[in-house]
Amino acid sequence: MRRITMVPVLSRLIRPVWQPTPVSLRGFALASVIANAVIISTGAAVRLSSSGLGCPDWPKCTGSSAVAAQSAGQTTLNTWIEFGNRLLNFPLVVIAGLTFIACLRYYRATGRTRKDLVWLSAILPGGVIAQAVVGGIVVLTKLNPALVAAHFLLSTAIILTAAVVLHARAAALAGPAAGSTAADGPQPRRDLRVLAGLLTGITALMLAAGTVVTGTGPLAGTTIDSHGHRTTVPRFHFSLESVTQLHADIGWFIAALTVALVIGLRYAGGSRRTMRLAYFVLAGLGAQGVIGYVQYFNHLPAGLVWVHVAGSVTIWIFVLQLFLSTGTNTPRSSAGAGGAGQNTAGEPAAAPSPIKTTIL
Repeated sequence: MRRITMVPVLSRLIRPVWQPTPVSLRGFALASVIANAVIISTGAAVRLSSSGLGCPDWPKCTGSSAVAAQSAGQTTLNTWIEFGNRLLNFPLVVIAGLTFIACLRYYRATGRTRKDLVWLSAILPGGVIAQAVVGGIVVLTKLNPALVAAHFLLSTAIILTAAVVLHARAAALAGPAAGSTAADGPQPRRDLRVLAGLLTGITALMLAAGTVVTGTGPLAGTTIDSHGHRTTVPRFHFSLESVTQLHADIGWFIAALTVALVIGLRYAGGSRRTMRLAYFVLAGLGAQGVIGYVQYFNHLPAGLVWVHVAGSVTIWIFVLQLFLSTGTNTPRSSAGAGGAGQNTAGEPAAAPSPIKTTIL
C-alpha cells in the first residue's frame, strides 16, 4: 500500500492562497460574496424566530458559558439558532482573510498596479470583525432597532466590497478581447451607466427602508424582562402602514429605473451579460413585489418575510454586478485599443482560461 503523505495535500490547499492566480482570486471573492449573503439570511432567521437573545450575552453566550447554554425564558432551539449564527462568523472571517492574503500575494508577485483591490480586499476581514462587534452590541442593547439595521446594512456594504473585487478579477480573466466582439456588444453610453449607478443607490436606500419596516413591525423580536416574562423589544415609533408604503414606493421607483435601463441597453447597445443581468434584476424585482404584497396582506408570516429578505440580498448582488458590468465592455470600433498586452482591467492580459469568468 502506498504511503500517503500530507505534504502534497497541504501544498495543493495552500497554493491557491500563497501562489494565487486570477482564477483562484475570483474564487475567493465569489466565496466572500456568497458567505456574506448566507449570514444575512441566517441573521434574518435569527430575528424572525425570536432567537436574537437566545444567547443573551456577548462575547459569551451567557454570563457563565462561552458556548450555547440554556438561559431564562429561552428555548433550547432559540439558543442554538443564535449560537449557530455566531459560529458562522468564523468561516466568514477565514474566507475574507484568505481573499485578502491571496490578493496581497498576487500583486506583490506580479508587480501589477491594482493596489486599490488589495485595499478593498483588506476591508473584507475588517468588515466581518466589525460586523461581529456590532452584532454583540445589538445583543447587549437588547435588539435596539437602529443597531439591528446597522448590523444588516454593514453586511450589505461588505457584499459591495467583495463584488467589486470579484468583478475586477472576472475582467482580468476575460483577456484583451473582453466585450470586443460583435456578439458581445459595444460599451453602453455614459448616461446608461449613470442610470445604473442611480439604480444601485436607490436599491441601497430600499434596503435601508426595509430595515425600518422590520424594526417597526411585529417581527422586531422579543426579550425577557426582569420577571422572566417575554416582552417585545424596542421598536421604531413609526406607523407600520406609512413605512411599508414608503418601502413599496421605492420599490416601484426601482422597477421603473430598471425598465428604463433595460430599454436603453436594448437600443443603445449592451453586452449579452449586461442585458442578462438587467433582465434578472427586473424579474427579481417583480418576484419581490409579489412576495412583499402577499406577506403584508397576510399579516407578515415569518417564513415569507425570510424569503423576502433573502430575495433582497440576491437582488442587491445582481444590481451591483449590473452596475459594474456597464463600464467594462470595449466598443467594437476600438477593440484592442488599449494595446494587445492589456485587458479591460488595465492589467497585462491573463492567459486564456476555460473557467467561466462571471457569476452568470
